[in-house]
Parts: sequence; structure tokens; C-alpha cells
Amino acid sequence: MKTAIRRLSFYKEAADIFEIYKEKEMAVFLDSALENSLGQYSVIGLFPYLVIKEEEGICYKNGLPVSVSFEEAMNRELKGRQEENPTELPLTAGAIGYFSYDYGRKFEQIKSRHPKKIAMPEALFAFYDLLIIEDKKEKILYLTAKGETKDQEKMLDIIEEEIRLCGAAAKPEKQNQLADFIPNFEKEEYKQTIDQMISYIVEGDIYIANMTQQLEAKSTKEPYEVYRYLRTHNPAPFAGYFNYGDFQIASASPERFLQVKEGMIETRPIKGTRKRGNTPKEDAELKEELRNSSKDRSELLMIVDLERNDLNHVCEPGSVKVTEHFAVETYATVFHLVTTIVGKMKKNLQIMDLIQAAFPGGSITGAPKIRAMEIIDELEQDRRGLYTGSMGYLSLDGSCDLNIVIRTAVYQNGVYHLGVGGGITCESELEFEYEETLQKAKAVLEAIWEQGGEVYADT
Repeated sequence: MKTAIRRLSFYKEAADIFEIYKEKEMAVFLDSALENSLGQYSVIGLFPYLVIKEEEGICYKNGLPVSVSFEEAMNRELKGRQEENPTELPLTAGAIGYFSYDYGRKFEQIKSRHPKKIAMPEALFAFYDLLIIEDKKEKILYLTAKGETKDQEKMLDIIEEEIRLCGAAAKPEKQNQLADFIPNFEKEEYKQTIDQMISYIVEGDIYIANMTQQLEAKSTKEPYEVYRYLRTHNPAPFAGYFNYGDFQIASASPERFLQVKEGMIETRPIKGTRKRGNTPKEDAELKEELRNSSKDRSELLMIVDLERNDLNHVCEPGSVKVTEHFAVETYATVFHLVTTIVGKMKKNLQIMDLIQAAFPGGSITGAPKIRAMEIIDELEQDRRGLYTGSMGYLSLDGSCDLNIVIRTAVYQNGVYHLGVGGGITCESELEFEYEETLQKAKAVLEAIWEQGGEVYADT
């Protein structure tokens, strides 16, 4: 059935609309919370009619195991349901979900020595019957309906009226507390492990690798409250909130992994971070320090080479190019150094072919990628799970947009799980690398805080 599209005559923010649907089964919210050139649209997905997931190497469709791989199942459904998007909207129909970092290890046949810590599928995408799309720039709302679970027009009428009646949600006030957390590394242990990683670099095994520690914070704070705080005080262009019942995901990611639009692929690796300053002068100095850092620039350059190599496997010869190099982007708590790489996707390939070629992202693994991933599993204390995987959409017209899962908390059984890390090179300073991980955790821990947390001081 052809997707029905309706433009509403009134406007409300998607974040306020999602308040009335946040408890719906598998409700998802892809949120361009930071309104810049990357963050024009936000998308809410409701009423899934097909759920495809991979768990412990087995592919399931609507809860039943199937004999094909997850990749083949996704390709079949995306191709079999293919339809054009006649609008300027990012998508009008498709699947929304995630790939965990653990899902990506199978492509390189890298087993983990660590047991699974969070009970969630390695990959999960749901095809949604209804999408609510907010154009933040033009301040316009659109509804799209497939008609798989209900009559299209009736569903559009009901949702339009519900949105019309919904009010604005109160924005959480800024606070200066961080949630208590338990790390899976003690400080000196983490620094020693970084030193081991540097030894691998000196010995020539790798040029660069991402080293991660994971934090756990017990809390009774509702996951969507955590997300509301993040989007209010640490907005990001590739943010999102997914409610999967047994677990929830709250992400304030600043990093795009892959976008495909009209056959063109874009990836935007981040390498290099500085905290924001306490004064305008300090802020400007830290920004310039990052811009001119030879360590961070060389780190990003190595990842750019890796990403270009990954894209060359799926792009037309000669089409892979760097369009913007060493750009400094500003966020609520940090600055980031970013490069943009583009390429023209080969016409005979599908989205899952691109995922297999490029996932997990080079910015959060290292170079060479396979050896870096082996060392990561050897030196880190736990499986990464969702952290450094990807969240986003796969459209029925062949386009997609996926983030890198950083600045993200997964909530399950009263505990928030978050990973924090950074790129390690032979120039890395152990103390700086450790402190950088805590700086990256700051926004999420601030969002999780409830009565009983500790007051922090910027360092």
C-alpha cells in the first residue's frame, strides 16, 4: 500500500508530542535536538508492524526465528517494500532501530572474551506504520501512514487530533550535580591499560585505537526524564530516545556515522575533544588549542584514511572525497574536531552491503580496524554492547541516516549503563586521556543525577 502523507495546519515541537506516546510499545524518537545545518528534522515512530532482530547469532522476524541472516532479512524487506519518497523529508516510510558494537564484531569474526552484560538484541530494527516528522527549520509537522495496522485515514485523523490537544512539556532546570557511578576501571588501572595500548602502537600492531571504560549508575529517575534533560541542556544533532520495554536508550550523540541520500554516502568521523571554558576567553583558547593540536589532527587523519578505505569498497571508483577537514564543532560541554567524507554508492548495492563494509565506525575502533578491535576486546573490561554502535533509520527509498552511539545511556533494571572513551596514539598522555573520558561522561551523568548525587567542580 502506498504511504499516505499529511501536512498539518498547526505546529508543535516533536519533543512535546512524544510526551504523549513515550510509553507506547517500541515508541522511538530520532531527535535533531541541536538545530544546525545537520539537525533540521526529528522523527517519531509508532505502531511497529514488522520487527527484525538478531540475538545470539539468530535472526528473528516478529519474535519467530528464521533461517536467513539478519542482513538478508533486512535487505529482502527493504527491497520488497521499496517505494519512492516524493517529498523533501528525510523519509516517509521505513525502519528505525540500532546496530550494537557487538553486532559488528561478526563481520570481522572477532569473538569476545567478555560475557553479555545487558539483555538486549545485538541488532534491532522495526518497520513503523506511522511516522510523525517535524521540520524544525520551517516549523511544519507531517504525518505518514502505511496502513499496515489500521486504516490510513482513520489513523491520521486520530493522531492529528491527539497532537492538536497535547500541551508543551516543562523543560527541566539546569543543575550542577553528577550521578554517583561505578566504573569498570579504577583510575590507575585505566591509565596502565592505555599504556599497554600505546605499547601495541609502538610495536607496530596498530596506529591508533579507541579505549573505553564503562560506568554504571543506579537510579530511579525515569529514562525519558534523563533524555529530556539531555536534549534541553546538551542538545545534539543525532540524538534519540528508544523505548523497548525491557530497556530504554537515551542518546545525545554529536556524530554521524553514515548517511545515504540519493545514492551519495556521507560519514563524519570525530577525533579530538576539549572541554568548554569557564569564560569566553578560556573557551576561545581551548577551541584554538583543539584546532591546532598536532596529536588530534594526526589522530583524525588516520581515521579519515580508514573511513575512505571502507567507503572505497562500496563506492564508484574515484568518487570518495574529503569535503571538509579539521572543522571544530561546538557543543554544550565540549568542542570536537570533525571531518566530512563523501562518496557515490555503487548502484548494485543495498544498505546492508554498506553496513557490512563500514561497521563499526573507524572513529571508535582504530586502524587497522581488525587488529584494533582484537586489542580492544583484550584490554577493555566488558563488552561494549550498544556503545559505539549506531542508531537511526533505513528508509524504503534506499536512504539512511545513522549515528555513532556515544554520549548515550542504556537503562535496564534500575541501572544506567554508559561508555566513555577516546582515541589513543603514541602521543597520548595517560592523565589527559583518563580525564577526557570523564569530561565526555559529564553531560549524561548530570542528566541521570537525582537527590544524593555529588556536586562537581570543573577541572
